[in-house]
Amino acid sequence: MKKNRWFTLAGLACWLAPCALPQSLPNLPLVRLAYTVKKRTVNPQGELKEKIDANDRALNAATRTGNQAEVRRLLAEGMTLLNGEAWTDQLDYANSLALRADHVFIDTSKPCALRLEQIYMPSISLENSLTTKVSLHKPGAGRGGAPGELVKELATFDEVSRDLRESPFLMELDLSSVADGAYQMQADVFDGSKLLGSAGLRVTVKKDLDAKLAQLEKDAGSLPEALRADALYPIDFVHNVNRARIDTGAFEIGQEIATANEIVAAAKAGKDPFAGRTGDFKRHYVLKSAAEIMPYRLYIPANYDGRRAFPLIVALHGLGGTEDSMFGKTYGMLPEAEKRGYILVAPLGYRVDGGYGRVTGGVRRAQLSEDDVLEVLARVRKAYRIDDDRIYLMGHSLGGIGTWTLGAKHPEIWAALGPIAGTASPKTVEAMRRIPEIVVHGDADTVVPVDGSRNMVAEMRKLDVDVKYIEVPGGSHTSIAGPNMPALFDFFDTHKKHRESPSAGNAAR
Repeated sequence: MKKNRWFTLAGLACWLAPCALPQSLPNLPLVRLAYTVKKRTVNPQGELKEKIDANDRALNAATRTGNQAEVRRLLAEGMTLLNGEAWTDQLDYANSLALRADHVFIDTSKPCALRLEQIYMPSISLENSLTTKVSLHKPGAGRGGAPGELVKELATFDEVSRDLRESPFLMELDLSSVADGAYQMQADVFDGSKLLGSAGLRVTVKKDLDAKLAQLEKDAGSLPEALRADALYPIDFVHNVNRARIDTGAFEIGQEIATANEIVAAAKAGKDPFAGRTGDFKRHYVLKSAAEIMPYRLYIPANYDGRRAFPLIVALHGLGGTEDSMFGKTYGMLPEAEKRGYILVAPLGYRVDGGYGRVTGGVRRAQLSEDDVLEVLARVRKAYRIDDDRIYLMGHSLGGIGTWTLGAKHPEIWAALGPIAGTASPKTVEAMRRIPEIVVHGDADTVVPVDGSRNMVAEMRKLDVDVKYIEVPGGSHTSIAGPNMPALFDFFDTHKKHRESPSAGNAAR
């Protein structure tokens, strides 16, 4: 077996978004999506199809009973089969391993506690206790999750239990000599000299981190309420990552603490660091229904001065993305917004897989995702002069699905919708029939098949919705958004909110 084989599953899960590996386990919806895409690409036939069909039946049963560990095992097995390889007992063991810690953000002035666990009991037969070697690496390049260059061999431990579910193996490591930065811990498990598998965990280390966060919390306590969440965000984020609630993503703790301290310093000097600010920046607030601090990203055009109302676009990211995703160069939204005079806002949507009100990972998560979008919208409308007749909603992939979800749930808000590579039930079109739409999809999309948009557009045309449909020949899931962004802005430029005329209202009565 190849070394680091565990990371194959993590890499397949992370090709849609930067891989983060909180507490060792990749985001399950991303893993499932990667498996679904792989099936569409391979299109198994014959004996392979029979094996995949059997695997899928077991996967559906595990999903129904909520057996997430078995779901992960079956996804790994299915992906291995689709790659043309045999699922072996050793692969089964390798995929069962998980490396976890009480703190993913580690203060190097204190001992680091790790534990090696298993998420399910593999089928392998082991005669002896095992050995694990723990090492520290630079983060792997790209999105594959595999570790990069070796930084330091940390320790070797014997007498590791064969059953790490019943008896997780606890380890304490000294990282006091390690420089601040992001790393990947790796635990290689051996049966004698034979490597059985590896588990990895992304960590960030910083000397005196706990003291720095404690001081920031103390300083933030004296800030005006309007700025407090912006200053406290690094503390809340670290807490949630350490509790395995969210991924670390591209979060840089040193920079985040420095930014928070700048907010504190400005407030102590009697200044609001966000007053009159233009350009690209982030804000934060407490989402009360979740009791968490949520980030959102804003773009304010250089000519905004509060004297006139500006149009607003709410942009929803795809599965695995964050509030940063839609502001990336791939989409090209910021140059268009500056040129045409739009305010942009991108919410997180509570979690990277929240669903924006569409129930996929649980009713509460879906509702909190919807709450986050609507609360961010309310805050932007309060803080800036927004043209209420020109508030637009758009998004890509899961964000396109969310665009149709929130479009149908709150049709009174939106002047137009712009779903890219999305899908929804045509039954929802009736609720949105008075909202103009521009729909973009590639006909070679293997992630969200084009039929989703085709069916929605067909229903729109049946109901006489003002719709422009752009289907890109040969367009993939990721290639179509950026090139068609000017077309979305063109559409928004020429559409305002539909308002019922008084005569029409009288006639209806």
